[in-house]
Amino acid sequence: MKLATLALLAGSAAAFAPSKVTQTSTALNAFESELGVQPPLGFFDPLGLLDDADQERFDRLRYVEIKHGRIAQLAFLGQIVTRYGITLPGDIDY
Repeated sequence: MKLATLALLAGSAAAFAPSKVTQTSTALNAFESELGVQPPLGFFDPLGLLDDADQERFDRLRYVEIKHGRIAQLAFLGQIVTRYGITLPGDIDY
């Protein structure tokens, strides 16, 4: 019984031991030095939109993402202001 318990504890301890992680080289390493790349993820592109991309495409997608983020912030602010009771004068009936 003691031997079985010892074997169980040794096996479960090995499950939590750190494993060696190898660094893989991909085409995305070209963007590893860009602003916003943070450990532990590094450059995060889960959909693979930039697999065969150059710097121009990367800059375009970053610009579009910032633009959409700003529009979403303005939409949220408009929702909060409207719920607070501030509206433009006039009717919206046509």
